Amino acid sequence: MGALTLTGCNGDGGAEGAGSGASATKAGGTGGKEAATGAASKKPGAGAKASAGTGGGAKSPGTAPTASKSPAATPTGAGGADDDGCDHKMPISPDEIAVYRYTPEGGSLSLIVKHGNWGCGSPDSDGAPFETVGKETFIPMDQAADITVTNPIVENTENQHIGVQEFLDWLEAHPNSGLVFTYHLGADGAIDRLDEVFTP
Repeated sequence: MGALTLTGCNGDGGAEGAGSGASATKAGGTGGKEAATGAASKKPGAGAKASAGTGGGAKSPGTAPTASKSPAATPTGAGGADDDGCDHKMPISPDEIAVYRYTPEGGSLSLIVKHGNWGCGSPDSDGAPFETVGKETFIPMDQAADITVTNPIVENTENQHIGVQEFLDWLEAHPNSGLVFTYHLGADGAIDRLDEVFTP
């Protein structure tokens, strides 16, 4: 009979559990379940993000970069952003890309890039990583684009101007480097300015 009462409480606890803290039996009997429910109600966000994070490797669209940072966000999320000073829910950067290669296909020059955003660096790292998402895309580039670069393309921590051909030669010699650049599109939709982001 005690077991039936406990089972009855469990059934009610699922429906009314959050509002009523009725008896010690109920708290004892459902405490584990309520904690599990509380954890489960928090987990879908984290679980969904974690699965999206693994999907980020499978080149899923849009939300994956946010997801890839979520596991780091879960422990610090409750404490707020001032715990580590990092925004764990940054959207995809609208003007930054990781550049991998180039192609002259179709008679015009295009950079092969991936979009993404800045993740949260660990205390022992030199800086935050640029986390890419989705598939490689092609962005046309003006043959006369204004380009500035820093390490490792030139031996300098400050951006230096180089010509488009010099930049293409470096990309050809160092494919898939994934260096991060800010870019600007001209009226024709082609990149007319490209500036490397210095990362330590």
